[in-house]
Amino acid sequence: MPDWLSFDQLTQLVSGAWWSYPLIFAISAIDAFFPLVPSETTVITAGVLASAGDLHLALVILAGATGAIVGDNISYGIGTWVGEHTVKRWFRSEKSHRRLEWAERQLDERGAYIILVARFIPGGRTAVTFASGYTHALTWHRFLRYDVVAGFVWATYAACLGYFGGKTFEEHPWAGLLLAFAVASAIALVVEALRHVRRRRTATE
Repeated sequence: MPDWLSFDQLTQLVSGAWWSYPLIFAISAIDAFFPLVPSETTVITAGVLASAGDLHLALVILAGATGAIVGDNISYGIGTWVGEHTVKRWFRSEKSHRRLEWAERQLDERGAYIILVARFIPGGRTAVTFASGYTHALTWHRFLRYDVVAGFVWATYAACLGYFGGKTFEEHPWAGLLLAFAVASAIALVVEALRHVRRRRTATE
């Protein structure tokens, strides 16, 4: 999580107030094209608060999923509108270019399936959504269908991690939050490790 947004500050923002749900929606949307915004952290934290009864789990999932879907489609639209060269000018770092090139290959090899997988790869969501737009590998209707599934799978996963982490440590919600983050980090590491092994195997064939 960026230094400018601490756990305590995020918990205060995502409180039990009515505006917590629009906030979850907004952060989940913005994270699609401005990945410094911690959408997964926000949804996990909201899940922990839901376990204490401060928020409703179903509404947390709905806000996170719909925000993610809207954000992804904005990224897809931007990629379609401005094109590959402009997107790669915006994401200038070598790491960003490698991610975009990876997304282009995966869209060519795996098609729409990668939209779901990329949700669990650090930086994968942003790269795949922009690349889907500027490569025209997927029509918007096909992209949307898969993205709706991906958005709800991701939001359910993140919110339930927080919810069950919070339920496990009802007297110590911070412990539940840390457990949820540990599980999410472990899953991301496993996905990255599998991707690395597959890439090495492909390179040696």
